[in-house]
Amino acid sequence: DVQLQASGAGLVQAGGSLRLSCAASGFTFDGYAISWFRQPPGKEREGVSCIQTTDGTTYYTDSVQGRFTISNDNAKHTVYLQMNSLKADDTALDYCAVDDSPGIANYKIRSLCMARGRLRTNLGSWGQGTQVTVSS
Repeated sequence: DVQLQASGAGLVQAGGSLRLSCAASGFTFDGYAISWFRQPPGKEREGVSCIQTTDGTTYYTDSVQGRFTISNDNAKHTVYLQMNSLKADDTALDYCAVDDSPGIANYKIRSLCMARGRLRTNLGSWGQGTQVTVSS
């Protein structure tokens, strides 16, 4: 079974840093796009960042561009989200997710972060949330 284990929760002051990790198991990892989403208190879930493990292509939502960096370690089957210059608005429950559609027919689509110019959100497997709290 596909499993995603998110970790790195923490409470930091504004301007501080945290690094989130998403450890994956149950699939080959290479050839997949893995995304981070977050849900701030009282708000809808939003896409934050994504990385295509095949070629390293990345995506960032505008509000985190220049502050967050996503990376992957294919040997460890882990994706990281380094978050710097954190703001109170970054307070959220963060999730990692992957399209685990099986089969060769889905090989291309599950390797991509984007579809029709937008971050893909219809992903089949989600990790448990990890809480990021930034005090102002």
